[in-house]
Amino acid sequence: MRIDAHQHFWALARGDYGWLSPALSAIYRDFLPEDLAPQLKTAGIDGTVLVQAAPTTAETEFMFSLADQNPFIKGVVGWVDFEDPQSVAMIDRYMQHPAFVGLRPLIQDIEDDDWMLRPDLAPIFDALIARDLTFDALTLPQHLPNLRQLLARYPDMRVVIDHGSKPLIRDGILQGWAEDMAALARDTSAFCKLSGLVTEAKPDWGVEDLRPYVDHLLTHFGPDRLIWGSDWPVLELAGDYARWVDTTDTLLAGLTPNERADVLGGNATRAYHLRA
Repeated sequence: MRIDAHQHFWALARGDYGWLSPALSAIYRDFLPEDLAPQLKTAGIDGTVLVQAAPTTAETEFMFSLADQNPFIKGVVGWVDFEDPQSVAMIDRYMQHPAFVGLRPLIQDIEDDDWMLRPDLAPIFDALIARDLTFDALTLPQHLPNLRQLLARYPDMRVVIDHGSKPLIRDGILQGWAEDMAALARDTSAFCKLSGLVTEAKPDWGVEDLRPYVDHLLTHFGPDRLIWGSDWPVLELAGDYARWVDTTDTLLAGLTPNERADVLGGNATRAYHLRA
């Protein structure tokens, strides 16, 4: 299967997308399965992983309802309040839904860069490991040393780093991010998503602006731990679905057919234990 391992849906009237404002005019409207399904068909994509876009349990329940109605949604990455001791019980409630595959806190929006290392969060990380769930790490480059420390603390936790940890592509900066990502690839078993890069680039981005970052991820994580995703509809801020598909096809052209199959679907299936 070819899998889009990172996409979102939202309905503005739900009212819990605090980050989504009219200033983001290209994406300030409802985006629902009927908007994505034709693009998946055109691109030959068989299924998706639907990822949380609001820090509420209500949104996770909303995503479950969409998965019930749309078989192409193969997995749902939800949200709980990692600081709430009652959230372990919420995880067990989520476990009743067959599409539930993991959790994502919005680390990039948390003011304290050391937040993920707080000892009081241990029950959630322990619960993820015990229940064989995946942790999506929505980090920025400054979080990477702490993420490596976190994964040393929880080596058995299955982790996917979202959007290549958002390197500073628009400024052409590799230093710092490159060394930290190489260390994470070397010292941990984390997967990394090939997604969300175009919104970190200049508005007039091209394939060659992205190539140094994608090549670095391929070199260090390899085609067996890199996972393709679109980050749609956030993608619409900087491009469209078809252009991202074409761009990544170009960037992955040097891989063997088996390696491409892993990046474009096989690794997502392994990282999230996706349902058939």
